Amino acid sequence: MTAQESTQREVRSSGQARPLGPARVAREHRRRRTVVVTLSLAGIALVLAVVALGLGKYPLSPIEVLEAIFVPDGGFATTVVLEWRAPRVVAALVFGAALAASGALFQSLTRNPLGSPDVIGFSTGAYTGAVIVIIAGAGTFIGTALGALAGGILTAILVYALARRGGVSSFRLIVVGIGVTAFLHALNTWMLLRAQTEVAMTASIWGAGSLALAQWSQLLPAAIILVLLIPAVAMLAGPLRQLELGDETARSHGVRVEPTRFAVLIVGVMLTAVVTAATGPIAFIALSAPQLALRLERGPGVPI
Repeated sequence: MTAQESTQREVRSSGQARPLGPARVAREHRRRRTVVVTLSLAGIALVLAVVALGLGKYPLSPIEVLEAIFVPDGGFATTVVLEWRAPRVVAALVFGAALAASGALFQSLTRNPLGSPDVIGFSTGAYTGAVIVIIAGAGTFIGTALGALAGGILTAILVYALARRGGVSSFRLIVVGIGVTAFLHALNTWMLLRAQTEVAMTASIWGAGSLALAQWSQLLPAAIILVLLIPAVAMLAGPLRQLELGDETARSHGVRVEPTRFAVLIVGVMLTAVVTAATGPIAFIALSAPQLALRLERGPGVPI
């Protein structure tokens, strides 16, 4: 039995008299494929997380890792898994998902695979904000996080304002973003050269972007903010699909184009800035993950 015949039989059995058309059958097939791919990738990620929790100078088998998680006895294995390694592994999963979602938002918004936050300047802007805070002597975790968040949002507003002339076009947004990125790179280098050696080394090490120093005290606040952003991402997914069809088509479907575009910009920047504040700027994930998801789902647009 083909997929179309199976879907039509299910519809007839549910009481609908008219069989599904080819377009609706194709949508149903894509929806099922999305669910299967998502669940499969989630399962693979969890398996890799268990394996990662067992790697290191004190190796543990997957069984020992699961025992340390679900049956903690307070021994050395529990300390290694839950206190030392778990923050890094959880940060990798949560922050990687946040960067991927941010990249998907921007690539959908710009309708361009290069439209990721690390290419059009938002990650660099978050780093600039953090560097300013560190050089000013307020380089605590909260201060750095607030600086990165403010830097990312201000950079987004600047790029949006420079690219907005009779409406924001995708090409103009990317070109302006690349230009702002170059300017911010130069500004960051100048600030680090002017700063004291110890401060410049601290900012440079943080700017390398790493999960090595991830701790629960830093991870939990960032994870809470990211969880609160999930409903905003879900609410923007529908209008964003309409924007992919073009501004005129989106307007004809009742979408407020400019407010929606600006909302996507702010939410995407906040996803990136929160990760940057916790771990430093991490490149390439926001650029590559949406394209990998697009090829796995085989849908018409970038899946968020």
